[in-house]
Amino acid sequence: MPHRVIRDLDDLKAMFRLLEGMKYPFTLEWSKGADRSLDQNALMWKWATETAEQMGDRTAAEVQADWKLRHGVPIMRTTSSEFRDFYDKALKGHSFELKIKAMEYTPITSIMNVRQMVEFMDTVQRESLQNGIRLTDPDADLDKYNNRYRSKDNA
Repeated sequence: MPHRVIRDLDDLKAMFRLLEGMKYPFTLEWSKGADRSLDQNALMWKWATETAEQMGDRTAAEVQADWKLRHGVPIMRTTSSEFRDFYDKALKGHSFELKIKAMEYTPITSIMNVRQMVEFMDTVQRESLQNGIRLTDPDADLDKYNNRYRSKDNA
């Protein structure tokens, strides 16, 4: 479904111009928040690469697939009934190996909003620290950005 993130008044004005040119009838939906940021995505892949290098037994893509399954799926099942229905019908009850393979083809982090992605990354970072894996700290701007979306109970 087409979508736009409205971050400021200029974005809102551009959206109004787009809507004015549309033919009736049409349906408009919206949700609070924004899609995950490109900086979050870049840091996630950097962490996957660092983890793969330190563990030495998996690629960054394999690390990311594992994180998607073990951390991303529970977040999405909790926050999205549509995702929960999809996952429960398509993957629940299958072997871990099949689920990991499915993560190559199943969008998880790419459909997360910023708040979900912050929760995902906080979980990955916490687990990595517990396992002695050193990850690059987010730069100050990204950390400040993430803090705006971090829930109080995750801080």
